[in-house]
Amino acid sequence: MNQPARRGTLASIAAELGVSRTTVSNAYNRPGQLSEELRTKILQTAEKMGYPGPDPIARSLRIQRAGAVGVLLTEELTYAFDDQASVEFMSGVSQACGEMGVSMLLIPAGVQSDGKDATALVNQAAVDGFIVYSVADEDPYLEAAISRGRPVVICDQPAGREGVRFVGIDDREAIKPVVRRLVDAGHRKIGILCIRLDREPNNGPVSQERLAGARMNVQRDRVTGALEILAEAGIDTASVPLVERHINDAGTTEDAARELLENNPDLTAVVCTTDSMALGLLRYAESAGIDVPGDLSVTGFDGIPQAEAAGLVTVRQPSRTKGRLSGEQLAEEISERRKAAKNRKSAPSRAQSENPPAVYLETTVLDGTSIAAPRA
Repeated sequence: MNQPARRGTLASIAAELGVSRTTVSNAYNRPGQLSEELRTKILQTAEKMGYPGPDPIARSLRIQRAGAVGVLLTEELTYAFDDQASVEFMSGVSQACGEMGVSMLLIPAGVQSDGKDATALVNQAAVDGFIVYSVADEDPYLEAAISRGRPVVICDQPAGREGVRFVGIDDREAIKPVVRRLVDAGHRKIGILCIRLDREPNNGPVSQERLAGARMNVQRDRVTGALEILAEAGIDTASVPLVERHINDAGTTEDAARELLENNPDLTAVVCTTDSMALGLLRYAESAGIDVPGDLSVTGFDGIPQAEAAGLVTVRQPSRTKGRLSGEQLAEEISERRKAAKNRKSAPSRAQSENPPAVYLETTVLDGTSIAAPRA
């Protein structure tokens, strides 16, 4: 009976070609140190002898590099691939990873996860660093990522974390132009629809205490910015109805719109803190026979293609650019740490750059047809 052919090894290829094992290794790991002719000869011989190349796990242990970036998400993966803003963000991260020559590992940080689960999952991730995408302040996944000692970049929230690089927008100021347009059009009876303000669910009206203590600063800041414009217009912000939903999908956004409008039939305008929420409101309005903008004016936030197609007046944020810059910031942090280690400088395991940059991107207003003067 024929015995199966033995697969080639690094040593057998070196012996076949009369070169050192280091030379064969360099063909895979340091190609610039070999002539193109020699490298091609080594790779061709390896293929002929059935050698697949260095074991990636062994290689990562040897050089202490995983060749991957971990992206921590607050949503389930199914939702992350449905939400257009998240898709744009991950596309930007993917672009940066491609330029870095590394892979991207998605880690769904469920909103109800506890610290034990978070620590276990983060510690098992074979990555060189983490991009933390839009989590609550004191989120266990964020704490686990920082505690592990790998480089970390936060995108969107929480902002202002000491010693950690940040990429995002000024949500509080970004929402103000579209709210001001409602006020300038004559609206005074205005409601607000928002998504998750904290890790603990609340599907209903939002109290002033919950808003003040909210740990999801993106939504908190958008609501706060909207209320500041309403206050400037002489509107009693304590009387402005605010309805929250914990999940930002089609069913819950339509239900939020129903709750807000059924309980406040005198509203002439609604500020939505996401385009998904605004699109849910438009679907509900159509089913309820409410004309937009004739009976009700609506604004959104994100600038996703579906919002533009629907004619929403909305805030467009550069989600893809945020993802790309988050990846680039992480690459810089990883590079700086490696240089520090190479130069035998002190590089504490939990420390980031001493004065890490915070990158704030500009937003624009997308003109649409969803605002008109209030009904008489």
